Amino acid sequence: MARTRTPAPKRVYREAEDLVTWTRALNASGSRVEDRYWERQIEESLAKLLRAGQDAPIEAALDDLVAHDPPSSEVLLELCETLSESIVLEKDGQRFDVLLIVAPLAVWTRYTIPASKIKSDALDALRAQLHGHILASHAQLALMPMLLSVDQMPLSFSATQHWTQRLGLQALGKPTTQKLALPSDENVANMLADARYLVGAVAVPEGEPIFRWQENPEVSRLTCHTDWAAQAEPTFATLLPGCGIDILLPDAWYVGNREADRGVRPLSIRAAVGWLSTALDAMPADLRAVLAACGENEITEYRIGFTQRNSNDVLYGCVWPVFGIEDVVDEAAAPGVLTAPEQIVSLLRAEGVVDIRRLPGVMIPEFCDDCGAPYFPDPTGELVHAEMPEDTDISPGHFH
Repeated sequence: MARTRTPAPKRVYREAEDLVTWTRALNASGSRVEDRYWERQIEESLAKLLRAGQDAPIEAALDDLVAHDPPSSEVLLELCETLSESIVLEKDGQRFDVLLIVAPLAVWTRYTIPASKIKSDALDALRAQLHGHILASHAQLALMPMLLSVDQMPLSFSATQHWTQRLGLQALGKPTTQKLALPSDENVANMLADARYLVGAVAVPEGEPIFRWQENPEVSRLTCHTDWAAQAEPTFATLLPGCGIDILLPDAWYVGNREADRGVRPLSIRAAVGWLSTALDAMPADLRAVLAACGENEITEYRIGFTQRNSNDVLYGCVWPVFGIEDVVDEAAAPGVLTAPEQIVSLLRAEGVVDIRRLPGVMIPEFCDDCGAPYFPDPTGELVHAEMPEDTDISPGHFH
């Protein structure tokens, strides 16, 4: 998934050792001809593992490379993502490229973000708008009839490939007895700001363009995005009443997920400050924010704990995820480029929070054993469970 991967169990896999060796060789390659040789070795191994649902060797190889050779880990991760979000299917003797896509939304509210199953008329409208503004003219499309949260998304590469295959078969109209079941909304986290995803698969004849900007290079991604957002906004507004919505560009599965997460990061801070100020009947200046870098082998996220200025009790928290090497904090960044902590501090100050504390070092991310919620930093340097005072109405209401 686009967010945190599940760590592999501590076990030695021959397949993992091969993947590590081949990926390092690919990263050191000096020619495209050699690149293709190592890519074939890696892709054949990955294809077998994904078909068998064996993600553990893949995760073990990624963990090894993240710890000892981060640039090579990015190479292997890109291949894993490519093979799970895109496949080739055949119909009537013709081969089709299939790509799993998402149309992401960054959503924020003072209420509860609703679980949104999409009725047939709204789904037809969104399908027509995707064909009109995003997809190539000959693309075939299948959509899942609901807006999904990250809690309902596949957590492994093999599960993602399963979605790609099942939705791809639907896009091509191929009969299959293995339909893709709709995820349950029972375990969706109740967040003030979060991403929602319209998920689908696009099928085109092999080698043909998938997106409109490929088919007509004179049409830019920006134009496609602008037209799609304008046309789709009324439909999404009816599905998400009482919510603010930022409609992002539909794109391939992993890129779309990461861009949605990036879009939600600042919204989660703004929504948290606004909600806490209302719930506590306080000014933003009466709040304190505590910022901690979290991760095991590397920084994978920042956690922000909110307290009142006269207390060390954490009331609420936000997670600011980090994505790949390009998003890792570098204190020696180029002049004018804000590091992640500087972006967070700037957002907090813009919202009126003046007491901001940054904890030194990197903390191991901890979660509640009972409810699974992440722990957030308090001013003493501990990660703790966020809890509002007992006499405070802590549940965002439903919009009516």
